[in-house]
Amino acid sequence: MLHYWQREIENLKKLILSLGAIVEEQIQRAMLSLERRDTALADEVISRDREVDSLEILIEEECLKILALYQPVAKELRFVVAVLKMNNDLERMGDLAANIAKRARYLSKKEKIDLIIEFNDVSDKVQSMVKKSLDALVNTDVALAREVLAADDEVDKLTKTTLKRTINAIEKDPERTKEYFSVRSISKNLERIADSATNIAEDVVYLCSGEIIRHQSEDFNPEDNTEKS
Repeated sequence: MLHYWQREIENLKKLILSLGAIVEEQIQRAMLSLERRDTALADEVISRDREVDSLEILIEEECLKILALYQPVAKELRFVVAVLKMNNDLERMGDLAANIAKRARYLSKKEKIDLIIEFNDVSDKVQSMVKKSLDALVNTDVALAREVLAADDEVDKLTKTTLKRTINAIEKDPERTKEYFSVRSISKNLERIADSATNIAEDVVYLCSGEIIRHQSEDFNPEDNTEKS
């Protein structure tokens, strides 16, 4: 029984890492399609999202099978629960990458927008967060996971800056409002990818220590009426 159990866990780990690798590549290629104004590359990203969805379903089925057949406890149970949650976050990242590719395809047919250059910094930081969150999972590295958590605030600040500049651009050139809204959408999708990477990092901490740290860093401010998306 132990032999089969170990084999199932190793297979599950390989599946979640495979999904992570695909999603990481999807994000990179989506941003590359935006930078290069490459509609063919954008279409490839959009098309490959089906592969992400199929693998996400397979991983969920494997998790449920392990829970039903082996009834894991302690660290093994935490691993399966963490994979279930990571699986959902990775699938969501895949959707967001496809959304960016759709906006990139639309913008490639329009006059070039200089504001897109500002995505370089935030894109690099978001992709670094995704990579570190997956490396933290592979190596069960809590310290690396916490680096991801710390980086999320910086991404939020960069996103707010992009929003302000996008609003200013719309005011100066209202005829291109739809295009600037696409720019805003890309910025928001990057922010949400960073949020999902943060979720994975939190799940790594949970996997290694059993500690649930989600929401611990959020300070309540009664004067702040902003709702998180």
